[in-house]
Amino acid sequence: MKKLSIMHSTVYRYSRPVVLNEHKLMVRPREGHQLKLISHKVSVSPHASLRWSQDVQGNTIGRATFEEPTDILQVDAHSVVELDSEPWPVFDIDASAISYPFLYSEHDLTDLGPMMTPHYPDPDSLLENWVRGFVRSVPTDTLSMLKDLSAGVSKAITYVARDAEGTQTPLQTLGVQRGSCRDFAVLLAEAARNLGFGSRIVSGYRYFGDTDEPRTGDNDSTHAWVEIFLPGAGWIAFDPTNNWVGNHNLIPVGVGGDIRQLAPVAGSFAGPSDALIKMKVGVQIKSYL
Repeated sequence: MKKLSIMHSTVYRYSRPVVLNEHKLMVRPREGHQLKLISHKVSVSPHASLRWSQDVQGNTIGRATFEEPTDILQVDAHSVVELDSEPWPVFDIDASAISYPFLYSEHDLTDLGPMMTPHYPDPDSLLENWVRGFVRSVPTDTLSMLKDLSAGVSKAITYVARDAEGTQTPLQTLGVQRGSCRDFAVLLAEAARNLGFGSRIVSGYRYFGDTDEPRTGDNDSTHAWVEIFLPGAGWIAFDPTNNWVGNHNLIPVGVGGDIRQLAPVAGSFAGPSDALIKMKVGVQIKSYL
C-alpha cells in the first residue's frame, strides 16, 4: 500500500476580462476497493460558488458559477490517496467468459448498453479488419486475446505528447500511427467494442515514482486508459500507452463511454472568440509521508 499526494492545476489566461459561464470540474479521484481517498480540496480563482453532485457513471462533478469578469481562471485540486493494487493481479473471470466469444447476461447487456456499441464510423471496415486479426482462433482465451489487442495498439502506435485539444478518431490514429494517451485509449475502447465487449475510457493519473516498469508519460500530466468488462472480474484496466494490464499505480478520476465527457475542467466564456491566449495544466504526484 502506498500513500500519494496529487496536485493538479489548470490555468486559463485571457487577453482581457471575460465573463465566465458555468464550468464543470472533474478532479476528485474515484474511490474503490483499491483506492481510498484520504482528503480532497479544490480552490478556484476568481471566487466561485461550487455545487457537487454525481453523474450517471458515479463521477463526482463540481459546478462552478462566477460573479465577476476576470482575465484568469485557475482551478487547483489537492488530493491524498492510498493505493492498494498488485502489479500482477489475477482476474477471477467467470467460467462462462473465459473463452471468446461469449454472451453477456441479459442484465449486463442492459447496463453496458452503448458502451458495447462502436462510436465511430468505419465505412470500409478498416478498423474491424485490423481488430479481427487479434482473434487467433474460435474459441480463444478471452484475457489473452485482450492483452494481445492492447499490446497491438502499443506496437502499432507511437506515443507523442500532444497539447492540442481534441482527440483523434480511431481511423486517424491507425492512419498516422502516432498519438497521445487519449488517442491510444479511444482506439483500444473502439477496438474492444468491435469485438462485442463493453468498454469505457478512464481519465486520471499514472504514478511512476517507484517502479522500474517501461515508462511513457510522467507524474506531471493527466493520463487516459481503458476498462473492459468481463463477468466475474468486473472492469479490468488496460493501459495501451504503457502496454500494462491492471490498476497498479493508476488513479482514476472519471469514467465514461466517450473521452469528451472526461475533461477535468470544461466550460465557456462570454467575450471575443480570440480572448483565450493560453491554457496550462500541471500535475505533481509524490509519495505522502
